[in-house]
Amino acid sequence: MPSRTNAKIEQLEAKILDVLRHRVGKDERAAKTHDWFTAAVLSLRDEIIDKWMESTRRTYDAGGKRVYYLSLEFLIGRLLRDAISNLGLGREMEQALRTYGLELSALEDLEPDAALGNGGLGRLAACFMESLASLDIPAYGYGIRYVNGMFRQRIDDGWQVELPETWLAHGNPWEFERRESCYRIGYGGEVIAKGDGVEWHPAEAVEATAVDTPVVGWRGKRVNTLRLWTASALDPIKLDAFNAGDHIGALAEQMRADSLVRVLYPADSSAAGQELRLRQEYFFTSASIQDIIRRHVQYHGDVRTLPDKAAIQLNDTHPAVAVAEIMRLLVDHYALEFDEALDITRRTVGYTNHTLLPEALESWPLPLFERLLPRHMQIIYAINSRVLREARKIGMDDGEIAAISLIDEGGDRRVRMANLAFAGAHSVNGVAGLHTDLMKTTVFSSLHKLYPGKINNKTNGVTPRRWLQQCNPALTSTLRDAIGDAFLDDAEQLSALNALAGDAALGERIAEVKRSNKVALAAHLKDLTGVRLNPDALFDVQVKRIHEYKRQLLNLVETVALYDQIRSHPERDWVPRVKIFGGKAASSYHNAKLIIKLANDIARRVNSDPSVGGLLKVVFVPNYNVSLAERIIPAADLSEQISTAGMEASGTGNMKFALNGALTIGTLDGANVEIKDRVGDENIIIFGLTADEVAEKRANGYNPREVIEGSYELHQAVEAISSGVFSPDDKNRYKGLMDGLYESDWFLLAADFDSYAAAQREVDRRWNDQKGWRKSAMHNIANVGWFSSDRTIAEYAKDIWKV
Repeated sequence: MPSRTNAKIEQLEAKILDVLRHRVGKDERAAKTHDWFTAAVLSLRDEIIDKWMESTRRTYDAGGKRVYYLSLEFLIGRLLRDAISNLGLGREMEQALRTYGLELSALEDLEPDAALGNGGLGRLAACFMESLASLDIPAYGYGIRYVNGMFRQRIDDGWQVELPETWLAHGNPWEFERRESCYRIGYGGEVIAKGDGVEWHPAEAVEATAVDTPVVGWRGKRVNTLRLWTASALDPIKLDAFNAGDHIGALAEQMRADSLVRVLYPADSSAAGQELRLRQEYFFTSASIQDIIRRHVQYHGDVRTLPDKAAIQLNDTHPAVAVAEIMRLLVDHYALEFDEALDITRRTVGYTNHTLLPEALESWPLPLFERLLPRHMQIIYAINSRVLREARKIGMDDGEIAAISLIDEGGDRRVRMANLAFAGAHSVNGVAGLHTDLMKTTVFSSLHKLYPGKINNKTNGVTPRRWLQQCNPALTSTLRDAIGDAFLDDAEQLSALNALAGDAALGERIAEVKRSNKVALAAHLKDLTGVRLNPDALFDVQVKRIHEYKRQLLNLVETVALYDQIRSHPERDWVPRVKIFGGKAASSYHNAKLIIKLANDIARRVNSDPSVGGLLKVVFVPNYNVSLAERIIPAADLSEQISTAGMEASGTGNMKFALNGALTIGTLDGANVEIKDRVGDENIIIFGLTADEVAEKRANGYNPREVIEGSYELHQAVEAISSGVFSPDDKNRYKGLMDGLYESDWFLLAADFDSYAAAQREVDRRWNDQKGWRKSAMHNIANVGWFSSDRTIAEYAKDIWKV
């Protein structure tokens, strides 16, 4: 083994130097760190390419079934460490780089986070891609190659400022353009009868070109493909207009094409924004479906065998137009009868639902949809007629039929994309047990009655390679010493740690790792925000997309109440706390952006108040992304998962934190329910209303004013925020936000406040028993291996994709 290792180090040394000279074009004496970074990536990439080609050949030779995962987001993060770890080359790469006076960690920090996602949906897609390769399942991921992503978040005077994410400014050494995989995407125009069929004649079109990134599985078992689409105009410049002086008009078509791949989730508060979102979704979906069917026909001949060779999974409703696009191609291009085409489509497509929020179930104004996609509108009407006839045949009433319809006829008519996905798929899955149960009784109750076998559950998971082994190497090493290496290949083998949870010495070693991670995070946050943090304090963390249902506001109001209590009762033995917040608010989401400002206003007041000393600090981490998550999660003591019960589909941050030894404080929502079942009631802190109680309270009348005025701590905190205590420059800044709690409190912040505050004092009690806390942390690590994306993907493969 040592001789093979040494040979590999020497091979890498020579390879890196050769690449630096001949592909980067730099002499080692003149090379800068970014040159060495590129050389390291390209050297590693060569090894990956060999495995990539071998994986592709194996799939072709076997003639097996492929999985195609369509997602508007892929939050892949940095790839260098991921690839090195999965290839098992960490030690060798470190030694090879040290020959040239370089540290691998320093080069890893030079890699920008790919701006291809926003939150849990995109990170889940990235975990799934890694697990598909790790389980040796042939797969393509399909999405958009965003030039600027969602946005880079800067905090100016406490306010979120959105800036373009320039991750591609210096190129991307991981990707490969595939000029041969180029498809025309049409919009508008008219549908004309021709013979026995019809032809769609779009009024405008753009070209989609594939850009591929290899996705390396654990131990290099397989390398799959993440295929992202970039757009270009068919006529990028009108030279006659340019030479006539109309420089902007001459480039108008290319600018329209560029807009499709420029920004993730362009604000849809305007008609133009809505149209761009729909164009964007159809652009990537159509290119992906054309690519899938082209590949199938090329290698298997008969388009009728598509369900036998391809499993297409729709990650939420963004690619739901795939149902109509597959139908269009089968009927218009391959001359299949409509009902046969619908059967093929349904047997090929699966749909994952990620939300119960009605406003998050995408729908489009019917006039907009019909103007942009006239042929698809015809197909959707035809599918709808069949679905509604089925419903009428089994005796469903008018209300149920209205709920099932792919067209919402109430008010302004809209095309319901979730209903389209449901009607056009053979499988519709939720992402946690509670979420799946609620799908059957809430948003899809009528569709579930019509198609009782479609809905199934696939509880989410996270890849333990990135979210334990890579982001927390010291903990991984400690666990290997304690229970061996089996958990590296099967995360459920972490359960062996249960038998050692009472081992005080092991508990102390794990606690030392945690403190070391906290020291490192504190230093990083000092550089980022200027706030000095005590690593011996309890690190209480809520990092995720900012949304009212996720209830960062509940956390902030309780923080204000705690601040008041510490000042009012200095004689008590308070647990020192560091409150860490992070996350982005959608550009047009006013209340979410106001919550970010409130977090920063509270931080400014609390952190400068000598009366609380080192007992409470508050910090908002700007531009939360995968790389920051990899620093924050291993350092967290307490994981805040406090959404209104029944509103979070699953969550995956809850799994990552528990895997790294944080205790969860949370409601019985999403995957928290299953985490509680796995780790045990004594190793999690649960509070608040259940999903049934939330529904009952909303249905039977709820008076938040009465609740607020009946809770001394809550009332004091709400009034302090409302009256401008934390916003002396604008005393009315938060009045509207707090008035919303008095008037409606849809997310039941007030209803859960006292229970939440009591749970936080229970956290204090547990923290003061460090031996017990360490034992609970070990039980969390031991029992959440089940929440591996490997397990989730194996369930998809067996139950939905049949691969």
